[in-house]
Parts: sequence; C-alpha cells; structure tokens
Amino acid sequence: MKDCYSVTTYSVQSILGLIESGDIAIPEIQRPFVWDSTKVRDLIDSLYYGYPTGYLITWKNPDVKIKGGGVAEGKTVLIDGQQRVTALTAALAGKAVLNEDYESKRVKIAFNPLYEGEDTPFAVLTPVIDKDPRWISDIAEFFAPDFDSWTFVNGYIEANPGCDPKVVNSRITDLKAIATRQLGCIVVAAECSIDEVTDIFIRINSRGAVLSQADFAMSKIAADEAHGGNMLRKAIDYYCHLAVKPEFWTTISQNDAEFMRSEYADKCEWLKDDKDDIYDPDYNDVLRVAFMHMFGRGKLADLVSLLSGRDFEARDFKGEIADASFAKLHDGVIKFMRKSNFQDFTAALRSAGFASSSIIGSKGAVNFAYNLYLTLREDDSVPSTDVKRWVQRWYVMSILTGRYSGSSESIMDRDMRRISEQGFIPFYNEIVASQLSDNFWEVALPQSLVTTSVRTGAWMVYVASQVRSADNTLFTNGFKVAGVIGNVGDIHHIFPKAYLKKTIDAPQRLYNQIANYTYLEKRINIAIGEMRPGEYFTKAREAIAAEDKYFGDIATEADLIANLKANCIPEGIFDMGAADYEGFLAQRRILMARKIRGYYESL
Repeated sequence: MKDCYSVTTYSVQSILGLIESGDIAIPEIQRPFVWDSTKVRDLIDSLYYGYPTGYLITWKNPDVKIKGGGVAEGKTVLIDGQQRVTALTAALAGKAVLNEDYESKRVKIAFNPLYEGEDTPFAVLTPVIDKDPRWISDIAEFFAPDFDSWTFVNGYIEANPGCDPKVVNSRITDLKAIATRQLGCIVVAAECSIDEVTDIFIRINSRGAVLSQADFAMSKIAADEAHGGNMLRKAIDYYCHLAVKPEFWTTISQNDAEFMRSEYADKCEWLKDDKDDIYDPDYNDVLRVAFMHMFGRGKLADLVSLLSGRDFEARDFKGEIADASFAKLHDGVIKFMRKSNFQDFTAALRSAGFASSSIIGSKGAVNFAYNLYLTLREDDSVPSTDVKRWVQRWYVMSILTGRYSGSSESIMDRDMRRISEQGFIPFYNEIVASQLSDNFWEVALPQSLVTTSVRTGAWMVYVASQVRSADNTLFTNGFKVAGVIGNVGDIHHIFPKAYLKKTIDAPQRLYNQIANYTYLEKRINIAIGEMRPGEYFTKAREAIAAEDKYFGDIATEADLIANLKANCIPEGIFDMGAADYEGFLAQRRILMARKIRGYYESL
C-alpha cells in the first residue's frame, strides 16, 4: 500500500494556482458547496493561526495511449478536500460558488485588524459589519494581484483614528501569510485501484465518510473536459435535483445559459412539471442504470476503468477505449433521462401496485428493473407489448427474494452477463424455477413475514397486491388501500397493542409483527380502542343490520366476508382473543403469502 501513494505539501497559493490552471481538477464529488459560511470563516481562522486543517487527497488519472503512438497525460483529480479548496477559492480568490440550490453566490469573510486577545479576527460579512470601519469587508482584496499594502494601511488608519499603524500593518502581513501556509497532500498513484484509493480515503478521513464507486465515476466524468464530461456531470446532477425539486428548473433556465444551449436541457425540462416521487434517482442511480444498459456490466469500478481507457486484456490504457466508453455512457444517460422511457417505466411500477414511494423497495432492485426495461425494449426476442409484464415480474421477484439488497454489484454484474449469454426469458425461467419454488411460497415467504419492519420486501409486495386489486381498507366499502398507503398513520394493529400488553404482557417484537397490521380508518381504530378482536369483529358484523355504521359502510355480510378475505383476515377472527394471537399470526402469514403468490402469477 505504501507504494500506492506519496505525501507532500503545497502552499495555499500553489493549490489555488494548480486549480486555476486546470492541473488539478475539482470533480465536485459533493457537488454544490455544502459548507455554511461559518465553516469558511473557521477554516480561514485556522490557517491564520497556523493550525492543521487536514490532508487533501489527489489521484492521478492514468496516461493513455493515443493514435500515432503518443501518450496523453492523465489529469490529477482532487478526491478529498473539495469543500476546503472551494472555501479557499471563495474566500481568498473571491470566486462565486454554487450553494445547495445551485445558485452562484459569493461568500465574503471580513477581517478586523484591531482584534484583541482571544477574539477571532474573522467574521461572516453582515450589513452591520460592512458599515463598521474597523472591519475589512472582504479579505479577497488582500490576495488580488494588484493589492497595495502601503496604500491600504494608510487608508485604514485614516478611517480609524488612533489605531496603531504597526499593529495594523503586522496583522495585514499575518493575514497575507495565509497564502504561504502549507497543506498536506496525499498523492495517490494512477496504478492504484479504486478499492485501494477508498481504503486510503477512509483511513485518513476523520469524519468516517465513504466514497462510493459512483463518486469515483463522477470525478472521472467531471474531470474529462475533452469528452464533454463536465457538462454530462452537470446534466446528471440537474436531472436528479429536478426529480426532487421541479421548481429548480426556474433557477437553471435563468442562471445557466451554457446548459440551456446543451443537448441535455430538453431532456431535463419535462421534470419541471413532474410530481411523481416513486422513483427519484440520484447520480448513483443514473450511472448504474446507464452503465448496466450500455455496457452489460454491473460494477461501477469497471466504468471508471473504461472511462480511463483501460484495456482489460492488454492491461494498459488506450485513448480509443476512453472515447468509445464516454460515447456509450453519454447514450445511456440520454436514454435514462428521456421522458417517454422514464414515465413508461414508472407507470409499469404503478400498474403493478407500487403506487407510493413508501412501498418501493431497494434502489438496487428499481435500478436493475429500469435497466431491464431499457434492455428489453431493444430485444427483438421480447414482444414490445410484453416488456412491462416481464419488468414487473422481475422487480417483484427481486424484492421478495432480496436479490439486490446489501452488496449487490456482483449479482447485477452476473445477471447482466447471463441475460446477454442466454437471453432474458430463458434466464428468467431458470431463476424463477430455482428461487420461487412451492417451498418458497409455502414456507420461506410466510417465514419472512415474521418481522416488525414495514420495509421488508414481503410486506411491500403484499401492499402492492392490495393496491393492484383495488382492495378496500378493513371494514369499508370504497376507502381504498391505494389512497392511504403513503400515510403510516393509517396502519393499525388487528389485535390492539394496548389489549395485548394488558392481557398477555406482549413485547414489542410480538405485537408489532407486520402480520398484525392492516390499513384502517382512524375513526374506526378509535372506536375499536382496546377491544378483543372477537368482540369488535362481531360488532362489525352486527352493525351491518343496524342504522349505525360506525364500524364502516359495509352493507351485507357477503361484502364483509369479501372484505376480510381481501385483507387476509382468518375466518375464525370472530371468536379470537389474546390466547389465539400467535395462532392468528401464523394463519394470517399463510393467507398473506397466498395473496402475494396469486398477485405475482397474475402479472
């Protein structure tokens, strides 16, 4: 590992000069400047007094062979320290930075040469400070090439009669000395793998932050201006931000003329009117889907290597491989962003019953499903009318089995290769035969419902099955599950929690099992209170013949039985009490599993 990196120091002035010249690229891994102004002030304060400010980490991109036998030198990329360097650029060089809303803003740090004792001489500029002659409003003027210390000190003394010229001059000199302060820098060699770079980053980064493979990919993209990488990076960022905040389009259209002239603008514009939140991708999602679809691989470390021009067979780096890889990634990102693709895919999820982000499973499963959608649309062996159905089935299967939960890159990579080799339908049939056997439906699936988490795949698919079937909530006729799934307040205990705690002192792990959950109107839940299930279910049945329908609006006993069946309530519920609770859970898990199976097979 020691041969993988070296340690050196740069002055603050040298770092800013290397950034300005482009010798070190800031890939904006963390993209908008997320530090608040007080952290910028604190950094300047630390440099002023000579306190350590942590290491920067740079990674040299490999040199690549180009046609004609020449070599293009790889650019050095800053992979840790972007916020610190951006803060220095803002405060000392006077450059505007992007805030969290992607608006270009100045961060001005004021300096008071007349500070006393332990007082900090720095402050974030405010209107009050700006009017105080003791404060210099913007320290950036001290680091401008044409700054004249003699003229400045004389002007300051004139504005602050009685101050000591020697003190003012000495402190201005100390302030300007920030430019010569040394910053430690870990220089990682081009030959290091992403895993080795990540290990160095984690060991050095005291905040315990972790760089993802997507971070490295974004740094590679942003640093490659020759392939339009910075604009591609920006397009990915904007798209993801718009997915969450459609109103952000106004900021883009008014403030980024360069982007508005690019090919990406019209691919993003449709999001300004989009209110759907079942799949709000981040840059990791965009890169993964585009990469899987265009390259047939699942490991983002491979994308970084390919964008670097890596020839896996020759074990060197070639310009034509980098050229082809950027072109393919560009095409994949465009396909991801295209309105017709994105909306058609999310419509497939909705029509399968996944109508709320609250029941959308792991991002890995969604990403693979979107990749599969894009891939099957171009597969002549799969009729276009069947694409959504296959995508729905694969998504539900992957959620139920946890196929892409946890560390899933290797599984995605293997699945993509197998689909390429075998064709999707033969591979799908093979997976279903091995993963969704009768034993899975009758034993493993009910067992997976022994949990208190509503984020488990089996519960989310169960709710999706109710949405797809247009099921009513318990005791109602017309109050749909689909209308309340986004509100966790409408999930209630069939065996009331207070009843179980009072009668059998049930622990949380028992009374909060998801097999005890159902969607129920709050007014009905209030009416139930702490009643024994057998009691209030009987009251619900008796209320059918009464004028008072406080337990719901079901008009016939047949409707009640159908409602109980739709909500997987065992037939014996009318006689059940605390002693029957664990038996009830076992029965309901089986009924829920049967409903899930019927739903899956209907897709």
